[in-house]
Amino acid sequence: MLSPNSRTDQNPLTDPTDPTDPTDPTDSAGRPEASHPVAVICGLAGWLPPRVVTNEELSQRLDTTDAWIRTRTGIGRRHFVDPGQATSDLAVEAGRRALESAGLATVDAVIVATTTPDHSCPATAPVVAGRLGLTGAAAFDVSAVCTGFVYGLASAAGLIAAGVAGRVLLIGADTYSTIVDPDDRANAIIFGDGAGAVVLRAGRAGELGAVTHFDLGSDGAGEELIMVAAGGSRQRSAGGAVTRADQHFAMRGKEVYRHAVTRMAGSARAVLERADWKIEDFDHFVPHQANLRILHSVADELGLPGTACVTNIESVGNTGAASIPLALADAAARQTVQPGQRVLLTAFGGGLTWGSCVLRWPDLTASGTRGNRKTTEETAEMSTTYEQLVAIIAKLHDADPELVRPEASFAELDVDSLTMVEISMRLERDLGIEVADNELRGDLTLDETVRLIDDKLEAVGSSAGSASSTHRTKG
Repeated sequence: MLSPNSRTDQNPLTDPTDPTDPTDPTDSAGRPEASHPVAVICGLAGWLPPRVVTNEELSQRLDTTDAWIRTRTGIGRRHFVDPGQATSDLAVEAGRRALESAGLATVDAVIVATTTPDHSCPATAPVVAGRLGLTGAAAFDVSAVCTGFVYGLASAAGLIAAGVAGRVLLIGADTYSTIVDPDDRANAIIFGDGAGAVVLRAGRAGELGAVTHFDLGSDGAGEELIMVAAGGSRQRSAGGAVTRADQHFAMRGKEVYRHAVTRMAGSARAVLERADWKIEDFDHFVPHQANLRILHSVADELGLPGTACVTNIESVGNTGAASIPLALADAAARQTVQPGQRVLLTAFGGGLTWGSCVLRWPDLTASGTRGNRKTTEETAEMSTTYEQLVAIIAKLHDADPELVRPEASFAELDVDSLTMVEISMRLERDLGIEVADNELRGDLTLDETVRLIDDKLEAVGSSAGSASSTHRTKG
């Protein structure tokens, strides 16, 4: 649903400028240009597996309740992959949508930030690149646990600054349900599965969407605070019995809480200083969605109100490296963030690792070339279709408003088969298109449904135009 602000007819390595992109004259990064290009976000998307796991479902097998989970984590539901699904499956879906958002068919590099790769060897990124039709592009994984997306942004920015790549697809994807012990109450209630992606292109420091300043750090002394003990060379070399606990994700909650708050707040301050921003200068704070209490504690440390935090943890849980791009995609869909607003990203993860960066929010709905990316008019039409679809769903089904978003599936909204038939009938009545019952599936997202509807509307329009032309010729 989001359109990009990048031109597809320029060489991003030799001509990083783009006159169609607005430059913020008040941005300190808008001083005389450096000799190298910078990374500019021009595409954004998220993807969640259809299966929704509520607190109520977890409470049926764990010693917990919905109220207990919400009070301690702020989480109400999360998404799990189905048996047989892997991290690459989610990454491909998010990556495909991000490329569509950017109006691009190719990129020069693919980076996948993940803690849950499909295999220990090989990396997941080449598989993802291949499935996206990007064979030949550089592809590698970044393993920095929940800080992976920020580390991935820095890696992408480095490739672009060095002239190695002009366009980079960065995907944060994790399937924590595959490594968390389902009987471990402390962790099973927190983590979910998902993927979020951005496309970055070579551009100028003064452009909206430019990611211009970073702060990264690590402390290996905290290695054991967040860990899967088994499966690596250390355990294999040592030999001996492997316990169930060794095979699953483990986290020392209280110690991690303290480190997370301290490190994220410290990193945020450091990157703000590098960017010459003050606390009161930025508009939105997008932290890694670890735990709502942690997010609020970091905001307190920075002197920010809790409302300054962009968060979607209530509906997705902690999705690891996917959490920041999923939060950004959700905020973009809700129009919580506006072009030109200052955004601070910060994260903390196993390793220990932490990192932060700043950017001016890009204009992801700027007009572009028809056929390569959606024009402003096409974006408006899609928005109208989306609003009509949501209105129809609201009339026929009592869905939780917090769940209704472009990437939500009918299954997630708990729409039953009979209601799906009613939706098809209403679409035929209100929009004059015929949607077969088997075309509306539980795993179909609202975004995908909008595309289906628009395709049918276009087909109806083309058919009507042809009929009209034929009639005039005969006359």
